[in-house]
Amino acid sequence: MTQLKISDPCSLPIPSEFIAWANLVELTRVEPATVAELLEMGWLDPVRTSADEYLFRSRDVYRIQKLMRLCRDLEISFGAGSIIVDLLERVERLEQEISELKRLL
Repeated sequence: MTQLKISDPCSLPIPSEFIAWANLVELTRVEPATVAELLEMGWLDPVRTSADEYLFRSRDVYRIQKLMRLCRDLEISFGAGSIIVDLLERVERLEQEISELKRLL
């Protein structure tokens, strides 16, 4: 059995927090038109490359999945679902801040 040895671990690619449009569509299992609609709404804020392509943050996958689940389960629009997701994220951040402040006391 041959064991793979890495001569220079620094030469390995650095994992990126960004993912391409096709990967986002594949991971979230949503139609490209849905991603385009979320972009038009301003709900997603991707980075644009010099080749004018979008790169999304890995957290966008989770946000889109949460949005789609809310919209499906509650039978609401993307607009309403996006507001709910934004509010849930804000509550989560505030809870983290409260925990941090309690820890400091």
